[in-house]
Amino acid sequence: QVQLVESGGGLVRPGGSLRLSCVASGFAFGFYGMSWYRQVPGKERELVARITTGGRGTKYSDSVKGRFTISRDNYKNMVYLQMNSLKAEDTARYFCVRDYGDTVDGWGQGTQVTVAS
Repeated sequence: QVQLVESGGGLVRPGGSLRLSCVASGFAFGFYGMSWYRQVPGKERELVARITTGGRGTKYSDSVKGRFTISRDNYKNMVYLQMNSLKAEDTARYFCVRDYGDTVDGWGQGTQVTVAS
C-alpha cells in the first residue's frame, strides 16, 4: 500500500531554514506527482507546493513562493521541501502526499515545524 514517511521537522528561529524529507514506498513513485501540505490545528489543510512526475514542473502557494523549494529524487523515491526565511506563520505539521488529478492520498503522520524565537 501507499506509504509516505516525513522527517526533518523541528524547532527553528525566524529567518532560519529546514529541509523536510519524505520517503515513498508501495507504488511506482516516478509516475506520480507529489505535494506538500501543511496543517495547523483548527484550520484547513493548505497546499504548500506541488511537483510533477519528472520534477521539472513546480507550483507554490503565494505564502511560500520564493522561500520554499520542492524537489524530488526518483531514484531514491524521495521528495524534499527546502524551507528558507522561515516565519512564525509557517508553524504547522507538514505532510507529503501522492497527488494525481483530483486525488491526493498517502497521508502519513507528518512532521512538525515550529518557528519561534
